[in-house]
Amino acid sequence: MFGHGLADETESPNGWRLEGAVSFWRVVTVAGGLWLVVITAVHAHLNLGIRLDRLFSGEKEAAAAPWRIGFLPVTCHLTCPVTDFINTQIDGEGFFEPVRFQGWPELKEAFLAGYTRATFILAPMAIKLREEGVPLKIVYLGHRDGTAMMVHKDSQIFRIEDLRGKTIAVPNRYSNQRLLVFKALRDRGIPLSEVRLVEMPPPDMPAALYARAVDAISSGEPFMGQTEIDGYGRILYLTKDVWPEFISCVLAVHEDYIRNDRETVQRLVDGIASSGKWLDASMDNRMQAAGFVSKHYYNQHPRLLQFVLSKPPDRVKYTNLTVRKPDFEEIVELGVADGILKGDLAFEDYCDPSFVPDEADIHAYDWSDPSMAPPGLEEARPR
Repeated sequence: MFGHGLADETESPNGWRLEGAVSFWRVVTVAGGLWLVVITAVHAHLNLGIRLDRLFSGEKEAAAAPWRIGFLPVTCHLTCPVTDFINTQIDGEGFFEPVRFQGWPELKEAFLAGYTRATFILAPMAIKLREEGVPLKIVYLGHRDGTAMMVHKDSQIFRIEDLRGKTIAVPNRYSNQRLLVFKALRDRGIPLSEVRLVEMPPPDMPAALYARAVDAISSGEPFMGQTEIDGYGRILYLTKDVWPEFISCVLAVHEDYIRNDRETVQRLVDGIASSGKWLDASMDNRMQAAGFVSKHYYNQHPRLLQFVLSKPPDRVKYTNLTVRKPDFEEIVELGVADGILKGDLAFEDYCDPSFVPDEADIHAYDWSDPSMAPPGLEEARPR
């Protein structure tokens, strides 16, 4: 081996030549390595949404490609597809490539691997990654409010105090929904140990509540609204009633791109801000977004987005998305008290608010197409 021509001439203690055996295991080793490469590539393509032609393209071509931005099909991330769609309608193409993921692990791993240069991500998760040394900065917010806790309509849970001894599903250990439960209980003198928290992908939560596998669920919309539409879910609280101006998700960017391509980061933040202003400008705009986002990005029935964007209208808000120090200090304080964050970073270590435009300078996109709005909610409701 190693170019000396000795490996295949080795003899065993009994005088047997090992040439055939070594050659055989060399073939096995090479074949195993190739198999590992193939499996990794297939996983990247099927589970992370990574196109193999781009994965193996040259650095120059990759550098020229549009930025990939990770998102999930939730209202916390709605401004991502809205920005892409409106820019495509106005300019003929978007200036970044939105990449949909189905869960937090895949979205996070794609960002850590560098496949996405920016991503919408849970605020505590972003802070935790920064605590672990991941070079990212939070540059903007995804929304305000936009989360509820749902219980079964036939349950005897009518107050937060009634959650004692109950099982509550949250999206992730590092989700603000977990911290929201922690805060709601703590404000009423109830320790978190008096409830049982389980982690569950948000798309699975409605079925779990329907089957009474859990007593309560809390995640980003539209999955909470789905339980209302289908007739078995009841709101225990909306976040605006428990934690006003609640932040669930943020827009995080790798620090390398903040240093080397501030212009694109600024364009991205400006686009997200204009989309938020457009969404909050009128209910007509929200209904149009429910139509084109459901069809082209989320692969959901439009009635879900229609419902949560209108029942009530302030269930989720897309303006006032400034990255403010007191908001994040509250998140960190709760995270430390809950034991999920260390709290050893300064605000400036994980946030860069320099890209946030002044509220007065944010202008809604000048675009509208009423034909994009799906039928009225009552018409779309299943019979």
